[in-house]
Amino acid sequence: VQLQAFGGGLVQPGGSLRLSCDASGFTLDYLSIGWFRQAPGKEREGLSLITKNSGGTYYTESAKGRFTISRDGAKNTVYLQMRNLKAEVTAIYYCGTSNTAVLPIAEGFDYWGKGTLVTVSS
Repeated sequence: VQLQAFGGGLVQPGGSLRLSCDASGFTLDYLSIGWFRQAPGKEREGLSLITKNSGGTYYTESAKGRFTISRDGAKNTVYLQMRNLKAEVTAIYYCGTSNTAVLPIAEGFDYWGKGTLVTVSS
């Protein structure tokens, strides 16, 4: 059983990046998936969530209007498309799974994958 975020890297302010949350050994469709980030010295911050049944989505103020979460059931992957990235949000980005969460609040998530570093810099 493994969960891991991919797709991080260096991007200029205002640029775009797509992260993927890949799973092996279990099916993401049966779980709510959240995206979070954690900058050095700060707490893990929720960004977005996609629910397990209806596929409904939720975005926090940090992500609203610029990020899009989506699923690809055939690939067992959840994506986070990020646009217009800001320099102050360089962080490690994580995905997590939950049976019950309807909001991207870290305490509600049971299992975390390895994160991917996103560096926003010119």
